[in-house]
Amino acid sequence: MTRFLAFMLAIFVGNLMFDSSQAAAAEVVHFQCKEWKAKHIHDAKKAEAISQTLKKLGCEVKEAKHDGHFDVKYRCEKQRDLPVKSHAEAVKWEKWFKEYGFKVYHTH
Repeated sequence: MTRFLAFMLAIFVGNLMFDSSQAAAAEVVHFQCKEWKAKHIHDAKKAEAISQTLKKLGCEVKEAKHDGHFDVKYRCEKQRDLPVKSHAEAVKWEKWFKEYGFKVYHTH
């Protein structure tokens, strides 16, 4: 698992352990992915981590293994909100969501 992915998972799990109300958050990341997207991943641990992260974020996820790699398909039809504690954290999540094809922005 890459350090970046491990870092993002740690942030996400940390957010789940605290009050997730928007009032307690410094900023809120808003994200949506109406159409199905797919990532082709060759590392089983990375595929599992990505699937679990997407599921915890409330996305629909389908997983398949074939031809020596894993397909992680996902979508999040309704806009979801992820409260975060800082601007830096919001920017990191925005970058991650954009890499996965999400429509994303954050508010203060």
